[in-house]
Amino acid sequence: MTLPKIGFIGLGNVGASLAGNLLRSGADLTVRDLNPELVANFVAMGAKSAASPKEMAEQVDVVITCLPSPAASAEVLEAADGVIAGLTPGKIWMEMSTTDEAEIKRLAPLVEATGALAMECPVSGGCHRAATGNISIFAGGERAGFERVLPILSILGCQILHTGAIGTASVLKVMTNYLCTAHLVALAEALTTMKVVGLDMNTVYEAIRISSGNSFVHETESQVILNGSRDINFTMDLVIKDVGLFDTIAKKNHVPLELSPLILDIFKKSAATYGPRELSPNVIRRYEEPMGVKVLGIGFPAQMTDDKPKEAGYEVVPSNRK
Repeated sequence: MTLPKIGFIGLGNVGASLAGNLLRSGADLTVRDLNPELVANFVAMGAKSAASPKEMAEQVDVVITCLPSPAASAEVLEAADGVIAGLTPGKIWMEMSTTDEAEIKRLAPLVEATGALAMECPVSGGCHRAATGNISIFAGGERAGFERVLPILSILGCQILHTGAIGTASVLKVMTNYLCTAHLVALAEALTTMKVVGLDMNTVYEAIRISSGNSFVHETESQVILNGSRDINFTMDLVIKDVGLFDTIAKKNHVPLELSPLILDIFKKSAATYGPRELSPNVIRRYEEPMGVKVLGIGFPAQMTDDKPKEAGYEVVPSNRK
């Protein structure tokens, strides 16, 4: 398969992993980030760099953005030297950031006015799966556009779901991040309680893992909690952004939620106490510190790694879809 020329903006934890998959696949890759060291690392591995988002858009066929906030995406696209200024008919913009539904719906027509295609493609499954190309991807946009970007998505991820019109992928992404956060808070409370009771934490981990209480979050974040590193490559400010986006969707649609506002409040208070850049699993400190305990096990990893080989990416088709 001959890949188009691809530009990638945003080489943070997730972005660097995704861009690395493209580079290893043999893609003609141009990268950009505000951190010159991150760019230099990719250039040393064979990537090119661009002086501005506009220059990148002029030189490549596809521009991918993977940025920390809707505001960052808006700046990268709409600045005088931004992506939109360099787009021409036939090119593609793929937004892989976790963003706001309203913002992606606002930016997409601006991109399409240049004759380019706009697609949103947020990922889910953790940095360790992004690094191996086994992460899941939600893709929102017209069906014909989805089919154009599917070969690229198949390199970046494994299970790929076309969610419908532009905006639907962003809604589903923040929904899954809300659920992930709900599981994390519940696990923090459960693990701390079992520690205070005096149970062996390795036994507690296995009890949850083999039971109806298990979850993806337990099999990943509980491990780095019990290691003590608490390093899942995600911070409290990002949790607040994502759960806040979900909470805004619910409020806008007049859904009387109870758990979501509570979880958002827990993380806002935690960020105020421990700092907004504190690792998100350290929400457990809210429960450890009043009890004078440290929830630790033996032999758990400091960071998660995906030990599975890259699986060929494929489209996930919902059952009974008409």
